[in-house]
Amino acid sequence: MLMLVSAKPIRISFMFFLSPSSRQTSMSLFKQKDFSVKRRFSDFLGLHSKLASKYLHIGYIVPPAPEKSIVGMTKVKVGKEDQSSNEFVEKRRSALERYLMRTVKHPILLKDPDVLQFLESSELPRAVSTQALSSAGLLRMVNKAADAVNKMTIKMNESDAWFEEKQQHFENLDVQLRKLHASVESLVCHRKELSVNTAQFAKSAAMLGNSEDHTALSRALSQLAEVEEKIDQLHQDQANGDFYLFSELLGDYVRLLTAVKGVFEHRMKTWQKWQDSQMLLQKKREAEAKLQFTNKPDKLQQAKDEIKELEGKVQQGERDFEQISKTIRKEVSRFEKERVKDFKTIIVKYLESLVLTQHRLDCWSNFHTKRTKLFLKNPILYNDS
Repeated sequence: MLMLVSAKPIRISFMFFLSPSSRQTSMSLFKQKDFSVKRRFSDFLGLHSKLASKYLHIGYIVPPAPEKSIVGMTKVKVGKEDQSSNEFVEKRRSALERYLMRTVKHPILLKDPDVLQFLESSELPRAVSTQALSSAGLLRMVNKAADAVNKMTIKMNESDAWFEEKQQHFENLDVQLRKLHASVESLVCHRKELSVNTAQFAKSAAMLGNSEDHTALSRALSQLAEVEEKIDQLHQDQANGDFYLFSELLGDYVRLLTAVKGVFEHRMKTWQKWQDSQMLLQKKREAEAKLQFTNKPDKLQQAKDEIKELEGKVQQGERDFEQISKTIRKEVSRFEKERVKDFKTIIVKYLESLVLTQHRLDCWSNFHTKRTKLFLKNPILYNDS
């Protein structure tokens, strides 16, 4: 079992953050059972770059690294301490932790030397040229692969219904997840606005209660302010729950689907490479047939050698295509199981948070009960109301 925990980032100078990652494991892959390392954000991007270059083109789904945020990072670099910068730091910490957990959950990626070095080495070489290594960079890689597929000299007629159905399924899923993600993000923003307005109302009620001469009315306003403060905290908790439980999960899977679609594109590129070799082999054989009627033994032998080499490439191309197809089937099966498990876990947690919120709303009914009793005991207040 492997357990990873990322602590709050430590700001170093004005350039970057180091993210302490704690590891506990009983796996024989690791030299120690307990270890703690510090990693820059660029180190995470560098790790993803290495893994993507080694595994993406052979059909493995490599979890994308978190996206960069120039605005958020700039605020932190200049040392501006406010709620938005603190939220940015926590969001980044949480995103890096989820990224690392998804990476080490992969049975192949976990054994990769770069992953083991990332988890255990006290120091890593400074990662460079990481601008294109974020999720946006991955999207550019996938789009580049898609452009290459669109420019294929031979259009692929999919003979395997499974791949055709899965590609359509992931396209539809991507559209729906993006819509839901946008809706949840909008909900988070509205809850935060509601929290701010509720806090302002609570403050105003408290100030009014302090300036009120009538003791009973002053007490009622103070109680109202206390309730509104609790409601403000409730709105904040709901916004955090919507974000960390729901919005982040949806955002992660939108980016993961980009990686999933990427392996399908690489499969098509592998098929195209195989077909190109077959076409070139056919042309060489036709050229050899023509040389049979000429008195050019040197060129004929050269053609035979080239044909033999191309036959090897065609055979290798076929093996590569069969292998990447087999790998993608396994990867998609693993991805779907993880997706169902993740969404089930999060939905249960989200529903539990809603139930807890409902219990906390009892403070409203308690306040209403106290207010009614107060008005009944104070005829002046009751008549005025």
